This record gives sequence, C-alpha cells and structure tokens, in this order.
Amino acid sequence: MVDGLVMGYCTSAEVDGLPAGEGVFVPCSFELADNYAPQNRNAEAGALFERLLSLRNDVGLLAEEYDPHARKQLGNFPQAFSHVALIRTGFNLCDVSPVASKRATDLGVSE
Repeated sequence: MVDGLVMGYCTSAEVDGLPAGEGVFVPCSFELADNYAPQNRNAEAGALFERLLSLRNDVGLLAEEYDPHARKQLGNFPQAFSHVALIRTGFNLCDVSPVASKRATDLGVSE
C-alpha cells in the first residue's frame, strides 16, 4: 500500500522488465473498501470509498492507476475496470455506509 491505497503488485524492483514506481491500482483500492464492510469496518469502507471518488476528474472519470504523491491519474484513461469497481463498491456499501447509500439515492440508483 501507498498512502492508504493499494498497489497492483510490488513495483520497487525491476522483476517484470518495467521500471520501478508505478502508481496505485484503483480497482484494487475499491476492492479494499469492499473487504472492509464484511469486517464491520464500515467507517473505513466509507472513508476509502469517498477518497477514491475524490480522485475522479472533472467529468467523473478514472484512470487505472493513481500517483498519490503527484496527485494525478496514470495509465490507461478512462479505465473501465476502475469504473466497474466504483459501481460494485458503491452497491456493496449501500447497506453499511450512510455516505454510499445517500450517494446512490441522490443518483436515483435503487437496489
């Protein structure tokens, strides 16, 4: 993890032919929020979900990676996997997170 967000894999060494230092993998970070909920870590789930939502650009799009130090999106843009993860996590947190539930209601989403 870097700054509370999940890496796709360890990038500190050149083990795959790519240079070290990729950004965090946005879909994996959404999955972490998903996994907090069954552990009754609802406040952490909601806070991470909100933080990930704040990474979107001005029209709500996400890339596949994010650099928390430079505070910019990296990699493929827009990335469908990131958006699918956002939607899935939003639905998963609706029952346990008042913030996610309110967002779903505000968007007209019903279960």
